[in-house]
Amino acid sequence: MKKIRVGIIGCGSITEKRHAPEYLENPNVEIVAFYDLNEKRAMLMVEKFGGKAVKDYKDILEDPSIDAISDCTPNNMHCLISTKAMELGKHVLCEKPMSKTLEEALKIIDVQNKTGKIFMLDHNQRFTKAHRKVKELIKNGKLGKILTFRTTFGHSGPESWSENKSKNTWFFKKDLCEFGVLGDLGVHKIDLIRFLTNQEFKSVCAMAGTLNKTFENGEKIEVYDNAICILKTEEGTLGTGTFSWSYYGEEDNSTILYFEKGIIRIYDNPIYQIIIIYNDGTVEKLQIESIQTNSEQTKTGVIDEFIQCILENKESTVTAYDGFISIKVVHAIMKSIEEKQEIAIDLN
Repeated sequence: MKKIRVGIIGCGSITEKRHAPEYLENPNVEIVAFYDLNEKRAMLMVEKFGGKAVKDYKDILEDPSIDAISDCTPNNMHCLISTKAMELGKHVLCEKPMSKTLEEALKIIDVQNKTGKIFMLDHNQRFTKAHRKVKELIKNGKLGKILTFRTTFGHSGPESWSENKSKNTWFFKKDLCEFGVLGDLGVHKIDLIRFLTNQEFKSVCAMAGTLNKTFENGEKIEVYDNAICILKTEEGTLGTGTFSWSYYGEEDNSTILYFEKGIIRIYDNPIYQIIIIYNDGTVEKLQIESIQTNSEQTKTGVIDEFIQCILENKESTVTAYDGFISIKVVHAIMKSIEEKQEIAIDLN
């Protein structure tokens, strides 16, 4: 079988710790090329994973022998890179958030529809074994209707994850990462709740602040490092989302779902990844797998799924439309923060 030839654009930590090693482990993939503005980073990736370093990202996009790319560039570049890649005949795995603006998101959807290429967004929380198991539990209806939820994603911040551990990371700059912690962590949980509940969000009320993060010179960063949201779905389910870059200590990547007939706790216990508590006091504890953290890297399953979609020529598991909805919700959250009121979300 012919291997899928892949190029990776952007060589930050997400490439080094997730995309490249997972491509390398997949027997159906050949890594062809890397590009980064910092040529030394691209060369480092070549040393670790093979392929070649190119001096211009267009060298990857315009190479007819490359079948697919990973777009691991800063947020402001996603629309440009991903749409051009599809127009030049390549499948795309894009890092989140999909775009900065709704117009860019719609353009990505339009280009994907016109070209017929596979576009997949890296919302990796859908692929954990625990989250997939919980989706099955919700479908069987044993716990009844979901009423409320509480979801949290917090860690010590992107500067502790980035390749140079600098406080001047692009994540802290408004022109490159406008949504701050919402675009980095919040979008994951927005997508996860949609995935688990099969419900769309109707409105949001939120608060946020830049509470602790600074640049190297001591000035506050340009984006929010903490946000707390109240989210309501079209079916009336209410929940909270808490997202933070200032959880100094253990990461918190937990979700708790409250049903008519019990509770499901996900990733909030170090031993049992799923705990089901029924109304009659019965408790089920399931050990499945620990969730990936910045300090404990495990296989996400995203790369394998992306490659399988290409091999089977099937629609991606996380579509451009899914990315568009996440961006819509994030925009509504930002508007709620600025206007200090509940904001309705129009999904049309």
